[in-house]
Amino acid sequence: MAVIPYATPTHDTRIKWLPGFLQPAPPAPHPIADPQQVALSYRFWRSDILLSTIVGYALFYFVRKNLSVAMPVMEEQLGITKSSLGLFLTLHGLIYGLSKFGNGVVGDRANARTFLVTGLVLSALCNVAFGLSTGVIAFGLIWMANGWFQGMGFPPCARLMTHWFPPRRLATVMSVWNISHSIGAGAVVILCGYLVMHFNDWRLCFLVPAGLALVGALVLFFTLRDTPPSVGLPEVEGTYEGGDTSAAADAGEQPSFRTILFEKVFSNRYIWILSLANFFVYTIRYAVLDWGPTLLKETKGMTLAGAGWTVAAFELAGITGMLVGGFVTDRFFGGRGARTCVVCMILCGLSVFAFWKLPPGSSRALTTGVLMAAGFFIYAPQALVGISAANLATKQAAATAVGLTGIFGYASSIVSGWGLGTLVQHYGWDRGFVAMIGAAGIGAMIFLLAWPAKAHGYGEPAQA
Repeated sequence: MAVIPYATPTHDTRIKWLPGFLQPAPPAPHPIADPQQVALSYRFWRSDILLSTIVGYALFYFVRKNLSVAMPVMEEQLGITKSSLGLFLTLHGLIYGLSKFGNGVVGDRANARTFLVTGLVLSALCNVAFGLSTGVIAFGLIWMANGWFQGMGFPPCARLMTHWFPPRRLATVMSVWNISHSIGAGAVVILCGYLVMHFNDWRLCFLVPAGLALVGALVLFFTLRDTPPSVGLPEVEGTYEGGDTSAAADAGEQPSFRTILFEKVFSNRYIWILSLANFFVYTIRYAVLDWGPTLLKETKGMTLAGAGWTVAAFELAGITGMLVGGFVTDRFFGGRGARTCVVCMILCGLSVFAFWKLPPGSSRALTTGVLMAAGFFIYAPQALVGISAANLATKQAAATAVGLTGIFGYASSIVSGWGLGTLVQHYGWDRGFVAMIGAAGIGAMIFLLAWPAKAHGYGEPAQA
């Protein structure tokens, strides 16, 4: 395994504006010198980092996507309308998108372990407060606060992925990591579906996942680490190839973080194109994820428990879609994720159309299978947008770049949350399906604009 020789920085690595517990971990005092031991240690820590972040980010979904199952029961028991519930989703999504960007800027510099654990604990506590509340205003304020703390989940994961894995492997590895979305979302809808069915108490949808998240946060504190130098390992291979700003920093010439962000993120038109396309990816993804139990109950006559399993199947298909999308991107498109996204968005739109037009009385297996096809094709772009942005921005600004795509992605909750809830309440689900199909078509056209984008920002990419 080729690595950059270990070099202990001679400058102060502390960041003045970060509190002590979020300071990046300093380099280990005794770096590992033996090449064989370096290879063994890298193998161990890469497996540990990948598994821990998959579990950690899945737990963030436990205390975010539990609301979708609770919504039908809250609507019945508390008299909250679809428009109001959709407004919860929209406000949460908007704040989450802003938080993902703001915390992305912090996450590029902060200790990934303490940053992720802190966010998960605070989000779990918001769920406890939500489950113990009674007023609509309290629900809205708490869920908005939860949206901010949720934005502390992805940035440390992006920091870890780009610091521990080389660019040439990032699409494949991050596609594996992205199964955390589907594992978390699928598991929590099944769990909450059964909690509601057996206890008819929507509050358990928040209290039980919060307890699991707090236990998980404790475990993560002991399993996660920060960057390779913090455990005595050299920098990962391939991240200082021609033009990486961090190379200058390693040589003693330190560009400001503001300069890095401008050069790597804000002046890159393809990151902006990916961000805009992400709006339409998330419109479809969250339309199913947030409204899936309600949609399946009202249009297909499923129970909430059955709907939970069907939405979980949508997520399961998404896992396969992400893995296949990452492999196809690395194997056939030289790491250029936008090219894979064009194809997937077209096929996703066709799958949603097929689901909409299923004849009345269709079997549950057929209904679930067609929805799974939509999940397969929408989750590949969902993963590849972040992967492509992270690679283009390099590890020095990966979390910020992904955070920028997140602003656009979660701004889509205006459409997928409040917009879709209001549209369906007044005009029915047929109009909702038309909106989702339109989003797929527009997304495909925007991804097409990023077709010429390079694979990464570390220098000349491998040829497709």
